[in-house]
Amino acid sequence: MLNGQKNPSQCQMVVALNMIVGKWKPIILDHLLRGEALRFNELKKLIPDITQRMLTMHLRELEEQDILTRTVYPQVPPKVEYQITEYGMTLQPILTTMQAWGAKHIEHMKEKVQ
Repeated sequence: MLNGQKNPSQCQMVVALNMIVGKWKPIILDHLLRGEALRFNELKKLIPDITQRMLTMHLRELEEQDILTRTVYPQVPPKVEYQITEYGMTLQPILTTMQAWGAKHIEHMKEKVQ
């Protein structure tokens, strides 16, 4: 039994969802999946409604899970860049499918209301 779950496949699904669930992680990942390294302030400008604390927290979580790398350059002022890892790139088809489904669901709900 993994994490108190009787069904190991359910546990694996929860692990996968925890990597991408939330208001900000998919948006952060979407920007990083474009392939270029981004500095913290660049990400903050791309996602203006996210707080600095929340962005920091999500970046640390994604780094801990080997989804992105954090590179610190030895200079003053410090330069830090975030980039998706090769392993993190494996999330791209999942997120693309979820985005397509989300668009279809929005349309479905609009048609349902009419």
